[in-house]
Order: sequence, then C-alpha cells, then structure tokens
Amino acid sequence: MINKKVNTVQEALQGVQDGMTIMLGGFGLCGIPENAIAELVIKETKELTCISNNAGVDDFGLGLLLQKRQIKKMISSYVGENAEFERQMLSGELDVELTPQGTLAEKCRAAQAGIPAFFTPAGYGTEVAEGKEVREFNGKMHIMELAYKADFAIVKAWKGDAAGNLIFKGTARNFNACMAGAAKITVAEVEELLPVGSLDPNEIHIPGIMVQRIFQGKTFEKRIEQRTVRQKQ
Repeated sequence: MINKKVNTVQEALQGVQDGMTIMLGGFGLCGIPENAIAELVIKETKELTCISNNAGVDDFGLGLLLQKRQIKKMISSYVGENAEFERQMLSGELDVELTPQGTLAEKCRAAQAGIPAFFTPAGYGTEVAEGKEVREFNGKMHIMELAYKADFAIVKAWKGDAAGNLIFKGTARNFNACMAGAAKITVAEVEELLPVGSLDPNEIHIPGIMVQRIFQGKTFEKRIEQRTVRQKQ
C-alpha cells in the first residue's frame, strides 16, 4: 500500500536547503502551511526564492521569514498587508518579481501539467513584458510566460490520506491546488490525516500522485488578515 505519511514537519522538510526555490500555497493568510513556515524559520534556511500570492503580514506567514531576512527573492502578485515586505522592496534589500495574479496561477498550473510555457495577453505593453517573446493571436498581442521551476511546493489542505490524496476546504483551495505537483517535491500539510480509503474519491481535489510527503500539522491559528465588522446602529 502506498504510504507517503511522515511523522513530523522536520521529516517533511528534509532536503530543503539554502538558495532553493519554494512554492507556498495560500492567499493572504487563508490556507497557508503554518507549521511548515514556522519550521523554515527555526531551520534558519536562507537565500530563498519564494513563490506565493503574497507574503502574509509582518508577524505571521511568510512575514516571519522576511523578518529574519531568510528570503532573497519574492515572486508574488501583490505586497498585501505586509509593511516589512514593502520596506525591503522599496529599499532594494529584497528582489521582488510582481506578476499578474492569473499569470502567477497559470505559471504554477503549467509546471504542474508539465507545460513549459504559454501565451497570455496579461501584462502586454507594461514592464511585465520586458524581454519576453510577443506574438499576435486573433488580432490581440500576447506575451510568452515560462512555467515555474521550483525545488519544493508546500501546500496546506483540510483533509488528506496516507497516499497523498488531498481535499481543500472553501477558499483555502486557492493557490494550493495549482501548486501541488508543480515542483520536484510537494509537501502537504493537513489538518486531518486519514487512512487510505477513508476519503470519498468524488471529493478529492488533488490526487496523491501529485504529492511526495504528507504530515498532520499540530496547531493552526487561521488568522484573519483584515477583519471588518459592521458598526452598531
């Protein structure tokens, strides 16, 4: 029987080294691999290139790695609520490659599917297109984008089984789904780890063939990045 379960986050991240390129699932603080990020902070892994929609907030998520100067380059779609990310970018301390959000998702999905490149109209006529091949399709200009090449993809799921099959909950599916299987090694952090055969095949979002290691996280804060409530009338 296939068994990709590892017992600890330390075992799950074995082989992560300085200078690697790592994909990290999540959107803002929704669906981020909290335990794996915390372990990267403890390991003091540095000179990382991180591919993620954004970098969390100053004191949580990838913001923790930014605080420790462990990230050399951020490939993301926006700065978000992270003041330290903004400061490092504007001061030149951090190399930042801002990418249109849909393009970022498709560059992950292309890597997942084994597609080396694709054409998109997003970014044409802007600095995003600088140095890239341009072609016209159906009267509209497109730029060629290369699929990402990452050493590790670290994703977070709601449920998983020992074979690596994953189910995401709600909007936590976000970038986690397209990053699974998009790197040399995919590590899945799950809230609930079940025996093989426990998950309904019709509900599985990512098949186990996309995952090399899976572990159950211990704690999940699930912070809200920006909470807005209605004032009392």
